[in-house]
Amino acid sequence: MEIELRLEPELTDIFVTVRAPGRTPEVESLLLRLDGGETLLGFQGDRAERLEPANILRFYGEEKEVRAQTAAGVFTVRQRLYELEKQLAALQFARISHSEIVNLRQVTALDLGLTGTIRMTLKGGTACYVSRRYVKKIKEVLGL
Repeated sequence: MEIELRLEPELTDIFVTVRAPGRTPEVESLLLRLDGGETLLGFQGDRAERLEPANILRFYGEEKEVRAQTAAGVFTVRQRLYELEKQLAALQFARISHSEIVNLRQVTALDLGLTGTIRMTLKGGTACYVSRRYVKKIKEVLGL
């Protein structure tokens, strides 16, 4: 990767252009960091930990808080679900219900046999259900 900095005093704001041969995970990660969305802090009691989006299985609402589930445990995050949905859409996170967003890269199996819904199995065996309202959207995203 090459980085070029051009200082132009006549500009009133910062302008960034990313030139790449394609939309790779590295480019997506760079764009997310530039947009201020790469850093997620998760809290467990008095301890704060930096969470990598790629390691997050899902976000869900519980007891008026938003939780992030990873292989290392469950963390509380300060963002709201709608903020996370917008912030992480480029990294293949998708809302599957009013109170849950999953990392589509962490999905290991889909059960399409259920009437009106889809059962998703995530790495580690966690099962999630796509609500009827989001089934059409998820099928489009997954190409089903």
